[in-house]
Amino acid sequence: MALKCPKCGHPRALAGEQAAVCAACGLVFAKWVQRVLGQNATRAARSDAEHDGGEASAWREILLPRPARVDPMAFYARCALYAAFFVWGWYFIGLDLKSNEIGDSFLHRVNLVFHEAGHVLFMPFGSFMATLGGTLGQLLMPLVALGALLYKNRDAFGASLCLWWLGQSVMDTAPYINDARDLQLMLLGGGTGRDRPGMHDWENILLDLGLIEHERRIAAAADRLGEALVLLALLWGALLLYRQFQGLERGEADG
Repeated sequence: MALKCPKCGHPRALAGEQAAVCAACGLVFAKWVQRVLGQNATRAARSDAEHDGGEASAWREILLPRPARVDPMAFYARCALYAAFFVWGWYFIGLDLKSNEIGDSFLHRVNLVFHEAGHVLFMPFGSFMATLGGTLGQLLMPLVALGALLYKNRDAFGASLCLWWLGQSVMDTAPYINDARDLQLMLLGGGTGRDRPGMHDWENILLDLGLIEHERRIAAAADRLGEALVLLALLWGALLLYRQFQGLERGEADG
């Protein structure tokens, strides 16, 4: 069957003697093919851009939602909570990891519960993971809470406080890492690492990894990472409160 011109429908010559130009309308078939391919590529690129833009917008709506209306009581309660965590966060940032002052805080006791649970949770994966599991356990808990609040409850402000908790928990590990060779810190159940050989988590971890001589640098890095996470959480929370304040203003204006 003879092919037809895509522009005017005029029959083209049979295969083997096809003309490069339509005899009826003058369409150059090669140029038409190139134009169609270019249009398809443009549509595909536009579709990809719209898809990426849609994903970015969805993430922005999850991380930085802009509520249409905000309950004033809930907003001011969040402001008070943010102020408390702001002061508390700077308190932790100002502590010296070498003194283990963070070990006297209320949150250290909370972290310790998940630290010990982590040892049990990771025990099936071998002795190394069981030892590392203490630190992993106290870091995983705020991450799990963050994910639950952010994706299930769509509570970005609550998630920002969980990120703050994660940062504090990372800082909480720094003195323990720093003590890997000194073995002066009191362990759970009494006694120091020197009194109870083989019971200091980070001595065992760094010995297994061959990094025991770098415990100071690793501890300092953990401390700095924790500080950065706390500051990021405070910035996130401030942006969320600003957006909620805008919703509060809109609600008052509508009222």
